[in-house]
Amino acid sequence: MSDRAITEKIIQALADYLRRNPESIDPKHHLRDDLGLDSMAVIELLYKIEEAFDIQIPDEDLVRLSTVGAVCQYVEHRLAPAKRPAARSRAAKSRKKN
Repeated sequence: MSDRAITEKIIQALADYLRRNPESIDPKHHLRDDLGLDSMAVIELLYKIEEAFDIQIPDEDLVRLSTVGAVCQYVEHRLAPAKRPAARSRAAKSRKKN
């Protein structure tokens, strides 16, 4: 899933929850200050995001998720394929053995 698709899905979820046009929601919006979500609403929203993207958001990460953009970046990061260390060449491996 592309970063843009993730952002659109999160903004749509917010729009559905808030019963407003998704175009009125900006990634810079603060969940509480700009969108008016209270603590329980933020938790409900994040639970829906966990279900939608099949991820778990640990409690210690919740503090960092204060804006729409922060939530989008967090989900994008969690869904990104794990980066593997660069494989060493056979020549480098054989030199190490000798």
